[in-house]
Amino acid sequence: MTTFLLLAASNIFMTIAWYWHLKGGMHKPLLTVIVISWGIAFVEYCLAVPANRIGFASGWSAGQLKVMQEAIALVVFGVFMVTVLGEPVSWRHLGAFVCIMAAVGFLFVGK
Repeated sequence: MTTFLLLAASNIFMTIAWYWHLKGGMHKPLLTVIVISWGIAFVEYCLAVPANRIGFASGWSAGQLKVMQEAIALVVFGVFMVTVLGEPVSWRHLGAFVCIMAAVGFLFVGK
């Protein structure tokens, strides 16, 4: 559970670091946006690295950690895309989500 929570928190910071400037920050100079994003991403790394170490030490494989991270990232980005960027969800988004969740299932079946 600790691994999942840390990965979820790190993905929130990652999504903000990568996409915050698309809504209201496009007027800022690119270098300023990069520096701000690096600062936000630092927090993401401070959460993701322990998440992966704890997960690996608990018996998760690197593949399981990566696929779980991608699944969480998709959920976090979907929420960000709709709530912050105001973009609609289409059937393609839902299809991609189902495929990623299937990948998670394949890697964790029998574990």
